[in-house]
Amino acid sequence: MTLPEQLVSSLRRDLLAFGPEVVLVIGIITLLVVRMFRGSEKVPFGGLAAVVLGLSLVVSWWQWVTDQSLEPTSSGLSQTRYLFSNMLAYDAFTVYVRLFLTAFGLFLVALCLLSGVPDPDDAADFYVLLIGATLGMMVMASAAHLLMVYIAVEMASLPSYALAGFLKQRRDSSEAALKYVVYGGGASGLMLYGISMLAGKCGTGFLPDVAVTVAATFGSQQFDAVTLISLLLILAGLGFKLAAVPFHFWCPDVFAGASAEVAGFLSVASKGAAIALLGRVLVAFLGGMRLEGHELMPAWWAKVSWYLGPALVFLSALTMTFGNLAAYAQTNLKRLLAYSTIAHAGYMMMGLCALTREGVEASLFYLAVYFFMNLGAFAVVAFIRNLVGSEDLSGYSGLVYRAPWLTVTMAVFLLSLVGIPPLAGYMAKFQIFAAVYHAWQTQQQTGLLVLLALGLLNTVLSLFYYVNVLKVMVLHEPRDISVTKPTSPLALAYTGLLALVLTIGIFFWDPLANGTHKAVNAFHEINPGVVVSSR
Repeated sequence: MTLPEQLVSSLRRDLLAFGPEVVLVIGIITLLVVRMFRGSEKVPFGGLAAVVLGLSLVVSWWQWVTDQSLEPTSSGLSQTRYLFSNMLAYDAFTVYVRLFLTAFGLFLVALCLLSGVPDPDDAADFYVLLIGATLGMMVMASAAHLLMVYIAVEMASLPSYALAGFLKQRRDSSEAALKYVVYGGGASGLMLYGISMLAGKCGTGFLPDVAVTVAATFGSQQFDAVTLISLLLILAGLGFKLAAVPFHFWCPDVFAGASAEVAGFLSVASKGAAIALLGRVLVAFLGGMRLEGHELMPAWWAKVSWYLGPALVFLSALTMTFGNLAAYAQTNLKRLLAYSTIAHAGYMMMGLCALTREGVEASLFYLAVYFFMNLGAFAVVAFIRNLVGSEDLSGYSGLVYRAPWLTVTMAVFLLSLVGIPPLAGYMAKFQIFAAVYHAWQTQQQTGLLVLLALGLLNTVLSLFYYVNVLKVMVLHEPRDISVTKPTSPLALAYTGLLALVLTIGIFFWDPLANGTHKAVNAFHEINPGVVVSSR
């Protein structure tokens, strides 16, 4: 086979593996072209967006169930293929996150169609931005090169800035978008500076090669300022996308100013992509994405964990504690859920703090359950906004008399966010806490035990502000029991479906756990704890 034929064959294989993203690109172009024609205001752009996301979901599912390279081999690991000259990784981890993001996008489009946001005149622009942000988040999950890490984060961020300010007639929406752009630009600059420093230090941007150089650097000397600072700057950029404290400052204002639909998108999809990217980067830096011939001494990988491990534990503990404490004083439901989102980012980071494959599995498990919990809560906020014209907690007084079904489903979503058994939120937190406990048993790191105790304490603390919302909805006197704009049956069915998933989800614990286990099969064991404990 000649060189041009080899290049064509390689490109064809890469494009097939990149199929779900290709579908989204074609969908974006289609929506933009249709938007150009006269009479496009009559086109159901929400339906077109649902078709595009549905096709991408089908392609992702087809890859998940039919691609033998995603299945574990005799060694117990599946294969990782690198696409487009080692810029992107294709493995079960990538496909899992694609399934998560495209399925969430479908549910969000359905929410937008039911709630009436956006207006028909702006629908084309809105759905192009939504699909574009989803595309960037999918690339974040598969980035295998430092350059692609930065490009993917920007691809996801730029449409999100516009979505946050999409309610053009509202001043607080425009203010939220401006803050998001300014803070995002600063975080992006820090991240780019860290990436350039690390790539210059390592002589490459390919993550497995960078990981080898970082491990060798820490293994041969006790301290290297350039490498450490560059890793901290990259972590700051990822922390901004994750809304981890102290990089959270954009989150409450953006959520309060944006529509509930956009806030729901940012709270779930953005967090999912950020956790996936952070997980892949950590796995690489801790020796979990190794290339043949690059097996280093375990002590070298362990020294990387001496620096990254405590930093992650500190960020996780600070994020969950601050998020829960700040939520107490909130009277706006979107702002309250914003701080709740910050707290749950801390819970997701707990799984990564374990520095084990089990911890990464637990974070992916948590994401799948968080999908239904948080989307359901924001959906109820959107429908109640249409019902009473308010997103303030005072407008929820006695809502059980006006919208009993929305009150019941909101109770399911909030109690699941707490982690009350037997709701699916309990499953998610159990997986996270179990992963941290097992890591502590192996590594005997005091920080992990403290983190586990803080996680349990924060779970109890969060109960108070979640239950306070239910108290207002059920026990307070209603201001006006007349219903001027009843919620549609389809909207009630939508929230009912999400609540049903959380109610019976405990019966699907094993299938979901098996799926997350398959997703991390491409990674080597990343637990360096045996060496760390002998420091």
